[in-house]
Amino acid sequence: MSFTNSQIITVSLAGLATAVGVAAATIQSGAMKQSPPPVAESPAATGNPIAALSANNPQSLQAEPLQAETQAAESPPYPSQPAQSPALEPPQIVAVSPQKVRPVVVTPPNSGCKITQAVVSDPNPPLNVRSRPQVRGSNIVGKLKNNTFVSVAEEQNGWLRITEPPGWIAKNRTESSCVNVNQQINFMPGGNEAIVKGRIIGGGSHSYRIRAAKNQTMTVKNRRGVFPLILTSNGKALTGDNYTGNETEWTGKIPATGNYTFELNSNFRGYEYEFYVRVR
Repeated sequence: MSFTNSQIITVSLAGLATAVGVAAATIQSGAMKQSPPPVAESPAATGNPIAALSANNPQSLQAEPLQAETQAAESPPYPSQPAQSPALEPPQIVAVSPQKVRPVVVTPPNSGCKITQAVVSDPNPPLNVRSRPQVRGSNIVGKLKNNTFVSVAEEQNGWLRITEPPGWIAKNRTESSCVNVNQQINFMPGGNEAIVKGRIIGGGSHSYRIRAAKNQTMTVKNRRGVFPLILTSNGKALTGDNYTGNETEWTGKIPATGNYTFELNSNFRGYEYEFYVRVR
């Protein structure tokens, strides 16, 4: 049996393809037989996929920690600048205003001087008039109502001898004042204000002196009773008649350095008075 050239070429190609297919199958079978058994799962591989990746790939052990990667990702792409501290401001000094000095209060004395008149002021009226300056049930010679004016002839150990009705009364059950008062006004340390208040009972004159320097300003305000007469050291009046005028306040420059007097004269049975003075 004879074959043509084309038939011979076709048969040769078919044989060659068969041989190549057998060889490929043989190689694949060998590879399947030589592959190792599957690796059993470890607890680390089950619970932590990063650990399983490290076990199967030794090169993964050289990877950077996740924390380092996270910090690198969070870091700014440019060099960080040092924090700038706020500029220190100089400490603020709070000014403390000086405390205002209160006015000094001046009152006239009611002892150690002559008393010519008194007013009955008994917390348990009427006031007993006694024949002697002592408390005895048998020596009461009369009684007096409160607000009764009495003329005083003598003072002895806390008792006043009166002329009508004749007898003795306890001084601490009366209100009285010295006939003549001549008192100096001294301001509190650092102060320049004073309040003068008192009462003239009966006849008499109350005077208060204050020292002032030239060109200082004096202010006087009446708060009760009669406005005081203001006199210079040589007796010249800086204000008008304090009885006929209605003056309630006076302010003026001090003409010369010296003592200035505030004078209050009695008017029959007297009066209460109170005035304010400031020199600055």
